[in-house]
Amino acid sequence: MRRLLAAAALALALTAPAAAQGGFRDWIEGVWPAAQARGVSRATFEAAFRDVTAPDPAVLARLGRQGEFGRPVWEYLSGAVSAGRVARGRLEASRRASTLAAIEARFGVPAPVLLAVWGMESDFGAATGTVSTVRALATLAEAGHRGTLFRDELVAALEILEHHDVGPEGLRGSWAGAMGQTQFLPSVYLRAAVDFDGDGRRDIWASAPDALASIASFLAQAGWQPGLPWGVAVRLPDGFDLARYQGSFADFAARGVRREDGSALPATGEASLFLPGGHGGPAVLITANFEAFRAYNTSDAYALAVGHLADRIAGGAPFAAPWPTGAPRLDAAGLKALQQGLAARNLYAGPLDGRAGPKLREAVRRYQIAAGLPADGYASPTLLAHLRRASP
Repeated sequence: MRRLLAAAALALALTAPAAAQGGFRDWIEGVWPAAQARGVSRATFEAAFRDVTAPDPAVLARLGRQGEFGRPVWEYLSGAVSAGRVARGRLEASRRASTLAAIEARFGVPAPVLLAVWGMESDFGAATGTVSTVRALATLAEAGHRGTLFRDELVAALEILEHHDVGPEGLRGSWAGAMGQTQFLPSVYLRAAVDFDGDGRRDIWASAPDALASIASFLAQAGWQPGLPWGVAVRLPDGFDLARYQGSFADFAARGVRREDGSALPATGEASLFLPGGHGGPAVLITANFEAFRAYNTSDAYALAVGHLADRIAGGAPFAAPWPTGAPRLDAAGLKALQQGLAARNLYAGPLDGRAGPKLREAVRRYQIAAGLPADGYASPTLLAHLRRASP
């Protein structure tokens, strides 16, 4: 009951500006000049908003909830890389082999990676979302969530309608405006969506070839490097110097690092050591292609899940090293406190948002190296306690 009351209070607070400005429909009309400047006709504008008469309270109630940021990475992976999803990915790999090969030939992104993103985003096209994209974006934009981002995305959605790739009734997706089998925001759709089946429409809602090619187009634009793995699960030798966490695969190999199955590392490429559960848990040498995944979703857990799912679809094994499932971990408040403490020491310059990521990981490593601690880059309660004890 408390949660319902809190959600209702949040919805009321966020929709209050609409009443002050003369109502939600008046706010919508204020979007028209920006839409017109982007080539949207009045007919398209009116058709888009014909049934949008009020904000969507269910959208407002979802603000701030993202599982990939709020759960331990091992819990997130257990759901994201399930046996069922791996099996479905392998089935789709067989069913769509020729299409996937043609997409890889054009964009340089391997089939298992495309299938992993597709599986993560929409369960291989089965869960594309049923929320009106126009209403969801208008709700978030009018509430002022994340500045002007959602207002800009709303105008981009109107552009999509103007191009006739989809009608208002088909422009649907998630509560936050991500659409179709790819879960693209409208601006991403405009720059990355592809008509791969040749029917004249970039249909990420109903066409699997268009969706898969659009994922490949996005990753290529994000800097995907053909021939380079996203990452490699590895075993570290005893006494490995964690402070030397960047280098070429050849350098890591010379220092005794091997794949988890004991085989050799790739012959070429640069990598960085990532210990998502701290020292003693799984170890991965990640590459620039890991950052291409993070362009899709900034969560480290998401990028790790996509990469691992791709490996499993391709026939790879689960991580061999154990996760620290019973160890205490930092929640969002603890991560924010760690960010603040590191920022006070001029070690961290990222957002104080209570989310782990590469900037925090790098700052933690710098602190650990300076303090003579194992430089695993892992944000733990023990590390926060050490930082607090060492504070001047």
